[in-house]
Amino acid sequence: MRKLREVLRLRFELKLGYQQIGRSCSLGVGTVHKYLKRAEAAGLTRPLPDD
Repeated sequence: MRKLREVLRLRFELKLGYQQIGRSCSLGVGTVHKYLKRAEAAGLTRPLPDD
């Protein structure tokens, strides 16, 4: 969940691209894309609600 939060933060707050997010989070570009697509399908937005 931490990596997903960080991916969403980097994408929506800092407007980073997939490669930059992948390098920052030690993820592949495909994984970043998959995380963002799944978050979109689940209706997750930034900022995420606190747990």
